[in-house]
Amino acid sequence: MKLLRFGPQGQEKPGVIDADGRIRDLSGVIPDIDGAALSDDSLARLRALDLTALHLAPEGVRYGACVGKVGKFLCIGLNYADHAEESGLPIPEEPVLFSKATSCIVGPNDTVLKPRGSTKLDWEVELGIVIGKDAAYVSEEEAEACIAGYCTINDVSERAFQTERGGTWDKGKGCDTFGPIGPWLVTRDEVPDPTDLHMWLKVNGKTFQDGSTATMIFKPAFIVHYVSQFMSLQPGDVISTGTPPGVGLGQKPEPLYLNAGDVMELGIAGLGEQRQVVAQA
Repeated sequence: MKLLRFGPQGQEKPGVIDADGRIRDLSGVIPDIDGAALSDDSLARLRALDLTALHLAPEGVRYGACVGKVGKFLCIGLNYADHAEESGLPIPEEPVLFSKATSCIVGPNDTVLKPRGSTKLDWEVELGIVIGKDAAYVSEEEAEACIAGYCTINDVSERAFQTERGGTWDKGKGCDTFGPIGPWLVTRDEVPDPTDLHMWLKVNGKTFQDGSTATMIFKPAFIVHYVSQFMSLQPGDVISTGTPPGVGLGQKPEPLYLNAGDVMELGIAGLGEQRQVVAQA
């Protein structure tokens, strides 16, 4: 299934994509696409629905973030061997873990705001994991069943804030609008191999990232297992799993960063596409 949230910001309704690619309104069935809706039992009930009996959403409706009420928004850094090489950094022996503020989450096509004082605004197309079951100290074998599905994420980053402002990466990762998620949450049964998905990102029509989840160092099930050794994961938590080469920071002969008016387009095979225009905060 492709689950989503649609409507004005702050008033999103739950929805599902039908066999014809149209949005069907689930608000009479569940209150939201959030942790409570992502259990195996809940997803089984949604799969059994006759979607043709559900109302169609209006044409051209806004997509919200495909997960609501996200408790934790976690990220894995330097998780692609070719991106680590591009960055001139060694391949990590363990996953590099950091957080994005949940207040940065927006819809897949919402405006991205360049923060005040920003000089190094960057892009990162990433595979997102959405948790569907409580996970604490799970094994790698158990972790697969804790994943409800996958989605496309743009891990928007401000590199000067991230690395030049006195410490943790979080300052450059959690600014408002730095977390476009969606358009859909694709349930794991429809993603047979999340480690072999083409992913791409363009800026102003030029392709900068053209990679594959095949070059991930730490795979999704291992990531869920690993993170669960440090903190419990709950349904609706989101983990962004790293980016392939081609970020602005890695451009040669010198880095290239985003400015107001620039347009990002990105996508992952089977998980949908995003488009954001950059504006000054």
